[in-house]
Amino acid sequence: MSGDLDALLRVTSDTYRGNTPPDIAFGTYDGAVGRLVLAVTARGLVSCSYEDENVVFERVAKQVGRLIGSDARRLDPVRRELDAYFSGRLRAFSTRVDLALATPFARTVLQKTMAVPYGTTTTPGRIGELIGRPRALRAVGNALGANPVCVIVPCHRVVGEDGEPGDYAGGAAAKRHLLTIERRGA
Repeated sequence: MSGDLDALLRVTSDTYRGNTPPDIAFGTYDGAVGRLVLAVTARGLVSCSYEDENVVFERVAKQVGRLIGSDARRLDPVRRELDAYFSGRLRAFSTRVDLALATPFARTVLQKTMAVPYGTTTTPGRIGELIGRPRALRAVGNALGANPVCVIVPCHRVVGEDGEPGDYAGGAAAKRHLLTIERRGA
């Protein structure tokens, strides 16, 4: 983690000395598609993001809660599942997801996205149809682009209407890599 983030985590860690764990466990995962910023609440994984650590930290602190710290006991199960997924040994995550960082519309889109089976793809148009908004392609695309729980909520499975991979928060190479992992394992 960057020096600024380490300092923030130290300050928040000082507030929960003793046996009280932080409300939000925060850390990173370095994997096959780059660095992912993780945050776990009591309700589930609230962040698995390609964004800058400091940006995610500030968003989580503002929108979810302020008592944030490093807590390997809560982060390691997510990291193990990501390891298994990237090695092709895991098709479905058991990690609970907390979509607190998503707008109500985005939650609806992301919930439908979670139902897209491993090894398959869909389109923004199909997601729009499923939520009763068949013409809302741009809004669906924006919701997918703002997915706070990438990989686990498989927005990478949503491809362009032409079948091309399209945009992805982690970049085109990351999206192609995720789709390749799933094609091999399907």
